Amino acid sequence: MNEPRLTVGPSTMDNIPPDCPYPGCFFCVMKEGNVNKRRTSILKFFRELPSQDDDGQVLPISGLWNTAMAHPNDSGFINLGIFECMAALIWKGLKNKRWLTHDQNIYIPYYAAHIIGSYAMNVEEFADSAVHAGVIPPLVELLRGRLTWVEQRVAVRALGHLATYPSTFPAVASHGEVLELAIQLASSSLEIVYSHFYQFVDRRLSYHCDLLTRGIGGVEMESRKAEEWASQLQCWSLQLINCFAFKPEFLPDICKPEFLIKLPDMWGGLVNENSPAGIGLLRTICQHKLGRSLVAKTLGIIDALCNIARSSDDWQYIAIDCLLWLLQDPSACHKVIDKAAPALTDLAEISTLGDHKRLGDNIISVLQECMQSHGTAHNSISSHTKEHIDELLSSRQRLKWEKNMPKEDLHIKQAAALVVKLEGNSLFSSGNIVGAASKYSEALALCPVKSKKERVVLYSNRAQCYLLLQQPWAAISDATRALCLHNPPNHHAKSLWRRAQAYDMLGLAKESLLDAILFVNECSQSNDPDLSLRQNKVPDYAERLVKKQMHAAWLFREAAKKHGGVYCDGDSGDVFGQGADDSEWETASESDIGNDRRGVADDDESEWKNDDRLKDIYGKASTKGIETLY
Repeated sequence: MNEPRLTVGPSTMDNIPPDCPYPGCFFCVMKEGNVNKRRTSILKFFRELPSQDDDGQVLPISGLWNTAMAHPNDSGFINLGIFECMAALIWKGLKNKRWLTHDQNIYIPYYAAHIIGSYAMNVEEFADSAVHAGVIPPLVELLRGRLTWVEQRVAVRALGHLATYPSTFPAVASHGEVLELAIQLASSSLEIVYSHFYQFVDRRLSYHCDLLTRGIGGVEMESRKAEEWASQLQCWSLQLINCFAFKPEFLPDICKPEFLIKLPDMWGGLVNENSPAGIGLLRTICQHKLGRSLVAKTLGIIDALCNIARSSDDWQYIAIDCLLWLLQDPSACHKVIDKAAPALTDLAEISTLGDHKRLGDNIISVLQECMQSHGTAHNSISSHTKEHIDELLSSRQRLKWEKNMPKEDLHIKQAAALVVKLEGNSLFSSGNIVGAASKYSEALALCPVKSKKERVVLYSNRAQCYLLLQQPWAAISDATRALCLHNPPNHHAKSLWRRAQAYDMLGLAKESLLDAILFVNECSQSNDPDLSLRQNKVPDYAERLVKKQMHAAWLFREAAKKHGGVYCDGDSGDVFGQGADDSEWETASESDIGNDRRGVADDDESEWKNDDRLKDIYGKASTKGIETLY
């Protein structure tokens, strides 16, 4: 079909000329000075518009969309029939293909659903009016995919807002397929947008391009906006599912293993407290006993929660919440503790995390309760897990003892730890990485618990040893402990970098990317010459890792693989189809990178490289600032 191109700008009403050739049109009505007359005319306009077939109908709908987006809490149009009008227009687009493809009417169902969602977003009274006006059935039809993914996006947004309120949720839930459709859409949204829009530039529907870019156009902008809208489509689907997840009766439908296991990787795209993403949906599920039971039985999900808990993810605290609730549930604890306890012990010395206070104390309390209730009575905790928890509890006991120790004794212990640490540094410089790690462990046993700065250094140095010994999980554990001890938490640059490398070794691209980006941020604020070669320049080794992980964590990666848009090129990285543009990460020219590339800060680079056991990992990790110890 020949699709019209949208010509309406964001200030449509202001662009109507004073000598309008259509007296009585919506824009003329809006400029009517008599309030009562204007209200009567608007009421008539909303009532009659769906039955009209005149050209130019998209103009007032576009104007109403701008108004709804800018002033969603304004009740001006609510009692005049705007919801009834929008519902009727969606139905008309679904049933009358001739009308839909005429003029610019193809835009109308999209704008109509968007208007409904905007007015239902913040005010429950408006949402009630929308439900009574019959907006849910046509929105459900759009959700089914009766038109395209673009209309699905605004339909799931509107239904998500309507499902938020106690008074309107039953009306949404009464359409039994809504939850199933939302789950399907959350799972397949990225593939839908990739295969129906992103993959083939020449097949993109022109009205989709115009909606994404507001008529500006350009393949690059269209591709970038497609990623944003795909994220939103997934995010709003998760938001709708989240409304159902608060009701236990819907949990069996939500908590299917094949869906649950995907949730930790669903970032959602909108980083705010009201957009839960997959991890937020998991937290809602874990608030219910049935939900905890189903999550605990799902293979792989606890590992994913542990990875998020030990990462720089904005929703790190949500993963910690989920793990703690699972451990506090007697029926779930024995199933998850062997995986959850090591991660939580690494986090036990974190003081605050955003608005969450005394988080470490809460972790210790829960782990202690688990030991008391499960450790001996049911023999359901492995010896390895018991060692982790016992070590943590012993550390807490040491802290109590230290409070009563004379200062002189504490200084002696601190000095002894320093001597052993320096011995470890010497062994590290001579290439004896195993010996260095052992010395750092010895120093940690000597170092007073309250000497946090010194322990940050010891954990971070030992993490570097574990990296070179190709023990990434041990490196993650130590780097996380250093980050938790640091003030402010999660901002110790070298530990971030070391954990980013460890996650990279394990193929955990998103976790590595988040740490690498935060490391870059820390470099930009640091005066440490080991971290940045000159002010405001991203270290080249960090730039390379960020680029690599941006490719590996690309939103459409799995969809592209499935549809033939990506291939792997050995060690040189992944080559993507349309839109794989690295330009925003090019913070230094190729000549700059070549001129600034360095070896390690120590003098023993050649000796380490001669150790066959370390060659592979050294080749990946040997860059300026990485191996520098304290």
